[in-house]
Amino acid sequence: MAYVAARGGEGAIQNAEKLFHVLRATLSAEAVRTVEEQLPYLIDRVMGEGSLYAPQLAALALAQTGGDLYEATLLLRSYRSTQPRIAYAEAVSQENVLTVRRISAAFKDIPGGQILGPTLDYSHRVLKLDVLEQTSQPTTLEPSPKTAPATQPALADWQRQQGLLTKVQPHQEDVSELPDVTREPMLFPAPRAQRLQSLARAETGGLLSFAYTHMRGYGTVHPTVNEVRLGYADVILKHPVTGVTFSAGRVRVSQGEVVTPFSDKAEDAEPQLGIGFTATLGWNEVKVISGAMLDMAMNEGADHPMSNDEFILEHTESVEASGFCIHYKLPHYVTFQSSLEAMRKVKKGEGVEEVKR
Repeated sequence: MAYVAARGGEGAIQNAEKLFHVLRATLSAEAVRTVEEQLPYLIDRVMGEGSLYAPQLAALALAQTGGDLYEATLLLRSYRSTQPRIAYAEAVSQENVLTVRRISAAFKDIPGGQILGPTLDYSHRVLKLDVLEQTSQPTTLEPSPKTAPATQPALADWQRQQGLLTKVQPHQEDVSELPDVTREPMLFPAPRAQRLQSLARAETGGLLSFAYTHMRGYGTVHPTVNEVRLGYADVILKHPVTGVTFSAGRVRVSQGEVVTPFSDKAEDAEPQLGIGFTATLGWNEVKVISGAMLDMAMNEGADHPMSNDEFILEHTESVEASGFCIHYKLPHYVTFQSSLEAMRKVKKGEGVEEVKR
């Protein structure tokens, strides 16, 4: 594809950027704090897609771009690329996550119990117009006399004990040896470690559209949400000198699992559940449920697009996808004029054979 260098217009370009900033509200530290406090789930989405847990920086990116998610994600990833990696965090198990919300659509009674936590799933979707009329009252919450346990066991472990899931061996590989999609290009078919990393930072809307497409058009069995969990995970580091592990802080995380009845193709194999999993930074239930559905589809290896890891992962990469779309706004004068010239020749009956070639 050919481009042409466009000269001049530097002043217009500078003024266009200034106009964008003028039309947006004044960017200030107070505005950034307001965004961080009032839009926590949007902050979580930007952090997840930006692969960087930094609520203040995510709020700044949103405020700076006027709320453009694609631009905010790009800013966060760009900043992330300038920061050195000083350590590798230890793996975190589900039973060590400080759980705030935990539900299952597969079982009513699960080990550890279900915790509704913060959600609007059971609420009426009605605009609170009284806020604009300045007659709204602040929401109050009375503490429960019985507190929920801080941590819960993994539901999948209980299912493996019941023979519903295939037992897996604990991962013994050093976390520093795992492939890193932020530093190494993915080669397809990609190992599951890379697939899960890509799903964790994929664009939420893209995952949702593909998961919905899979369920309506390609899925042979309706998936069931095995477990959705929101909580806080400790970032466990190992001291470089003493070797003692310690918590450097906590981050908001989401994890989702979906299951379907699945029978191994081998005749002598026992029927078991197929399972898909996704986890991401921040609280984003739609993303982890959609990602878990696609993880399970890619594990199945069926002959349709939703089981093709390259098709799914390449097309849910928000920065690359939005960048490719935006590049069409660049001058394409040479290629377009070439196409017009070919059309003119065809209309005149000239150079038909040349156009066909």
